[in-house]
Amino acid sequence: MSDQERGVRTTTSGGVRTITFARPERRNGMDLGMFRAYYDALAEADASSEVRAVVVTGQGGSFCSGATPDLLDRLAEGTEGRDLVRELGHPPDLPARLGTPVVAAVNGGAAGLGLVHALYADVRFMSSRARLATSFSRFGLAAEYGSAWLLPRLVGTANAADLLLSGRAVDADEALRMGLVQHVRPPEEVLPAARAYAEELAERSSPAAMAVIRRQLWSGLEAPLEEAVAQSVELMTRAFTTPDFQEAVRAVRERRAPRFEPRPR
Repeated sequence: MSDQERGVRTTTSGGVRTITFARPERRNGMDLGMFRAYYDALAEADASSEVRAVVVTGQGGSFCSGATPDLLDRLAEGTEGRDLVRELGHPPDLPARLGTPVVAAVNGGAAGLGLVHALYADVRFMSSRARLATSFSRFGLAAEYGSAWLLPRLVGTANAADLLLSGRAVDADEALRMGLVQHVRPPEEVLPAARAYAEELAERSSPAAMAVIRRQLWSGLEAPLEEAVAQSVELMTRAFTTPDFQEAVRAVRERRAPRFEPRPR
């Protein structure tokens, strides 16, 4: 089955793998096959030595509208709920387990599962015309795929409660104010800006260091400060002996960009 048939398209340039939700005729809504195709694409990008950063975006005017009506119907009938996680083929929190940084280019609306995909990104660029919504409470659902864990850490408990309990949509200005996204751009600039950011990561930042920092960020969310500091000192001391650190020091001395090796997979 082709990428287009699975609903996910991938391209690679300049060390950046762009993953595009590619079913604009249904606002990039996801069935289980497309969900799995997206996680397959993330896993493949993380395993590739040529990929140093990932950009996730949507084709057309939407980022991802969440689960498709057909999938919702099957879930309501009880025919897919039991097999949902097993058939996904990956841990539900796969994006948090990657060593490769993920940048979301939220080019249009994102709701439910679509918003969850954006929440798992490290950095979010958002169209000035887009709107975001959790939507779960309006379908009688719990906060899915760790969103009740992610949102308080991104926007604070009160804002997370507001978004999850109401299921209301927020515009780009409100999303930026509460820290739900980091950058807002006109629609035509969202993907280019996200790609430029990712290309700078690929060119300037050590892949090995980004993988370690990403693990520190995710694991440190629950660790006491003393434990997090002790771990960072150990990692820092270890990093002083790595080829990447030595290459960075040489690059500064020689006034050039560093030439980091791919991250060991």
